[in-house]
This record gives sequence, structure tokens and C-alpha cells, in this order.
Amino acid sequence: MNRRGNEYDVSCRVNTTDSAIVNSEVNQIFQELYPGASIAQIDQAFGDLSVLYRGERPGYHACDTAYHDIQHVLDVTLAMARLIDGYERGRIGVESIDASMFRLGVITALFHDCGYIRTRDDTQHKNGGELTLTHVSRGARFLRDYLPRVGMGEMADTAAALIHFTGYEIPVSEIKVPSLAYKFLGSLLGSADIIAQMSDRCYLEKCRDRLYPEFLAGGITRRRLPDGREEVLYESGEDLVRKTPSFYQGASQRLDTDLGGAHKYAQDHFGGQHLYLEELTKNIDFAQAIDREGDAPLKRNPPNTIPDPSR
Repeated sequence: MNRRGNEYDVSCRVNTTDSAIVNSEVNQIFQELYPGASIAQIDQAFGDLSVLYRGERPGYHACDTAYHDIQHVLDVTLAMARLIDGYERGRIGVESIDASMFRLGVITALFHDCGYIRTRDDTQHKNGGELTLTHVSRGARFLRDYLPRVGMGEMADTAAALIHFTGYEIPVSEIKVPSLAYKFLGSLLGSADIIAQMSDRCYLEKCRDRLYPEFLAGGITRRRLPDGREEVLYESGEDLVRKTPSFYQGASQRLDTDLGGAHKYAQDHFGGQHLYLEELTKNIDFAQAIDREGDAPLKRNPPNTIPDPSR
């Protein structure tokens, strides 16, 4: 039985901190589904993503959000490719996802959290976490500009809509896409975002040490009530971990209702085993034990992918 390292995906095979490795895995899935179709745009997008997150794209700082880092987006992109593959392998008499839609889904997954990355002319925000509430719309604007640069300009508006399946700025039912096929693609994308992060081997440690500071910077650890009083939603990183099972109740409803159970296509990719749900369930069970029995040790050390700002 393979032991899963902290930098590896749910299959214990793919290092999700390495863009080139994930690129290769996604290409393999793509080429098996669409023999002879070009991978050039996928390769370019992976390269451009790495440049952006390292802070080498003109006009942008490097990624400084330790939870919404490059490992997260690579993990989501890999999950997206696998869900499309599972759908294509399991479908009978229903509409196909063609090569152009696969490329669109993968590229949108790669850049779905780029709205956390600050621009060089932004003097208002000191950390990407402060952009939490608007990061999806910012990502949509980025995709509208980016897609024409990789020869996919006709899909720019669709990508800008699809990215909203990963956020909460617009209810899923109100996201405007060209057809039901693209709505399904968006459901796959939103599902990949949830199952990839919540099945991460270090998910609970990341919630405690990385996501809580982003929530704090984004002003979403508290909310103002109609009567003017302030309600504390998360007191600390530890409190966020204890409340993760409650969060998953809502996430589960989103997965199975709003997103139509699209996550289940992972089973078809993995030959009948839903590895993402298995690992996700382990994390939720452990968080429930922490909430029930008090503090339990969270000892795993997530990989650090944030570029050193002093270099």
C-alpha cells in the first residue's frame, strides 16, 4: 500500500506542488480522451500559471496566500481533468465534452484563484487574503484578458462565467453560461474545487494555520447583524477546524444539489473508487473527533510553496 506524502494527491502518485508533473498527468488524460488533439494551449497555461504565482508576470506580485497557493490550484486542475475523464468514460447516450471544452475547463481551473494575487499598482491591500470576498470576480476579469492571448478569445466570456462555479458571489442557479453543456462543465469545476481541497492530506492543518489568517485578512471571521451587533464566526484557527464538519454539511449540499452530484464521476476515473470522497471523509471524521473530544494533535507539515519575498 502506498504511503501518501504531504505533497501528493489522493492517488499517492502525483506531486501537486510541481506544475510540470501535474501538466504531464493532465496531458496524458487529455491525449487518451482526444488522440491527436493539440496540448499546446494547456502547456502554455501551465507555464503562464507558474510565472504568475512566482511573481514573474509583469504587473503582479507573487502569490502570498498560503492556503490558496499553487498546490491548491494544481490539485483542483488535476481533479477537474479526472472528473471530465470519468464523465467521458461513463457516459452513455449523453452529450460529449469535446477537446475544446476540456481545455477551457482545465485552464479555468488553473486560474480560478488568481484573483487572490495582488497587482503591483495596488497600494490598498497588503496581502491577497484581503481580496477574499472579490477574488472570483477579479479572476473573471483576468480570464477575459488572458483567453485571447492563448488563442481562445471566443471562450473568454464563458470562462469568466464558469469561474463563478467555484465561488459564492453569484448563486449557481444564476450563473449565465451559453448552454446546459457549459453549466455541467461549471458543475464539474465547482466540484473539483471542493473535493480537491477538502481531501488534501494536510487540509485541517491548512485550515488552522493558513485559511484562518486569510479569513481574518478578508474580514470574514466576523459579521455584522441587522441590529448592529457583531457575531464572531471563527475565534481562531482551532475554532475553524472544530467548525469544519458544519461547513462540510453546506459543502455537501452544494456538491449534491447545486452542482448536481458531478463529483461522483471521480469513481469512473478511478475504476469505481471515489478516492477524493474517501480522503475527504477521513478529514471530516478527524475534525469531528477534535470537536467532540477536545484538542487533538495536528502534526502534519504542509509544503510551503510561497516564494521568498526577499529573493
